[in-house]
Amino acid sequence: MCASTALPLTSNNITYAAFGDAMNYWSFFPVAQEGWGVIPVWGFGDVVQSLHAGVAVGERLYGYFPMASSVVLAPTRLSPTSFSDGAPHRAALHGVYNQYMRCSADPFYTASTEDAQALLRPLYITSWLIDDFLADNAFFGAMADASRPAVMLLSSASSKTAYGTAFQLARRKGIEVVGLTSAANVDFCQSLSCYNRVLPYDQLDQLNATVPCVYIDFAGNAALRESIHTRFTQLAYSCSIGGTHVEQLGSAKNLPGPKAALFFAPAQIKKRQGDWGSQDFGSRLVQAWQQFLAHVTNPVAPWLVPERHEGAVAMASTYKAVLGGQGDPRKGHVLNLVSRSQSDLQHTPPSAS
Repeated sequence: MCASTALPLTSNNITYAAFGDAMNYWSFFPVAQEGWGVIPVWGFGDVVQSLHAGVAVGERLYGYFPMASSVVLAPTRLSPTSFSDGAPHRAALHGVYNQYMRCSADPFYTASTEDAQALLRPLYITSWLIDDFLADNAFFGAMADASRPAVMLLSSASSKTAYGTAFQLARRKGIEVVGLTSAANVDFCQSLSCYNRVLPYDQLDQLNATVPCVYIDFAGNAALRESIHTRFTQLAYSCSIGGTHVEQLGSAKNLPGPKAALFFAPAQIKKRQGDWGSQDFGSRLVQAWQQFLAHVTNPVAPWLVPERHEGAVAMASTYKAVLGGQGDPRKGHVLNLVSRSQSDLQHTPPSAS
């Protein structure tokens, strides 16, 4: 059994809930009660009980956890760096989500930046893969005209996955990165210096309607998506990532221009591991992560300031705030749902795994 001690709560988890049925996110930690589900989160936990000789009590793990105080895992495919959960109900789900990394052998892990890892690691990996996916597909022809930059339009620009993507895109030549956000978050997005321009949602008319562009949609706002598909006559690709605007979610059918396509990060991981090999893929990703983390945790001007919350009541109120798009985008929420009595289990003989 693993006690969950550092669980991040971001708009990414809102997306997991919004797309829970379409993407099988509810299937990882099923509950018996019809109409209810447990939202998964990426984070850290400690092994507090174990019957498996290859998993020691006290090991710290990084992986996919339920938004709960603990989880029972069935370790399989063990290696010095990781193991997978072999629970039967997870057998048909993508392996990326079933793997648990041992922090003692994890190249991503540093104890001093654990909160930042909890908050940003899965999101940044998605960001890095989005950038790689677009480049791998030559930006779907948006860069064909070398006389002017291709515009990358990113909605929900203050979200962590969006600015991670902007950070990557800004390093490429021939691209203008435009962040779209609420009026309240314009200053924050501009302060990151990874967007060439930042506009509130109601100022799309400030952009040339005939410029070649790609829409990277983190908001899932149906009305905004329709406006972009209608306005930009040279829209080369429409990439659907998330659903941070839960109340504005809607169908992406019957839109002008290209069909909105849902991005699935594990598919790009599988492709690149085939292209480069797993070791080279991992090395590239770790190097990019370290560069990004240095910017995010810069003590002079940090992009992210983690905040810790303890207990179920704090979790519920924090979830409502994130769901409602409230709060400072520079702050990141890390939850600890483990009570003192559960922590004391680490000092008792192992009885489950």
